[in-house]
Order: sequence, then structure tokens, then C-alpha cells
Amino acid sequence: MSGRPPFPPFTAETAAQKARMAEDAWNNRDPAKVALAYTEDSVWRNRAEFLQGRAEIEAFLTRKWARELDYRLIKEVWTFAENRIAVRFAYEFHDDSGQWFRSYGNENWEFSEEGLMRRRIASINDLPIAESERKFFWPLGRRPDDHPGLSELGL
Repeated sequence: MSGRPPFPPFTAETAAQKARMAEDAWNNRDPAKVALAYTEDSVWRNRAEFLQGRAEIEAFLTRKWARELDYRLIKEVWTFAENRIAVRFAYEFHDDSGQWFRSYGNENWEFSEEGLMRRRIASINDLPIAESERKFFWPLGRRPDDHPGLSELGL
């Protein structure tokens, strides 16, 4: 693999493109495909779990999306510089008992020159919600361009 544009150093436009590409990939929930956006030796902290390498990332995502049903995610760039991007995000899902959740968080990303993510640090909090409190309504997969983002939703 030769790389994954856009490449650092990032501009406001390319940072937003990178965040949307990540959002789209995660909303498609294909662990093997998502893992290809990370370097072979990528390092993650996701909540209190520490991962290294694509194989661990793929296994983590497989477990995640088996538990987090009807998953829908929105990401928004918070800031960027050189080869780093910080995003805030929210996602909604329900568990196998039917309880809905909205999870809020922040991610710090660091990219290789090839545009692959080599470090991901995520802090996430879960809020149980009633189904009537959901805000993310689109068919599973990519969020439509006309669906409001986090700021427009007041999140």
C-alpha cells in the first residue's frame, strides 16, 4: 500500500476530509477494511484498552461492532497541526437487550507521511438514552451529506 491521502501536513480542508473518511469507514463497520487505514504497528488507547498493530485493531473492531448494534457515528475536527488531528465525536448504538446509548468522546490522531494513522488516543463516555432521544437517523452505512453534524445537532 503506497499511502492513504490526504497526506500531512494537514490544512483545514484536508483535516476535515480525513475525519470524514474515518467516519465513513467506521459507519460501514468492516473491521478488516478499517484496519487498513492504520500503520502496521499503529498504537491505540481506546478507553482503558491498549492495542498495537492492525491485527489487534481488527479484532477489537470485530468485538466492538458485535456488541454495539445499529452503530451510527459522527466525527468533527476540533483542531489540527502538521501530522496531527484532534476530533470530537458521538455515536449511537443499542445493546442486545435493546438499550440505546450515545457515546461521546475525543480522539487524538497522529499520521505517518503516507497518511496512515500511527497513533490513536480515544477517551469515551457512554450515556444510556431512550430510543426517543436518538438523534442519528439514516440507513446503516455512510451518513448522508444532508444529515446534520454534531454542531448542528447541539452536541
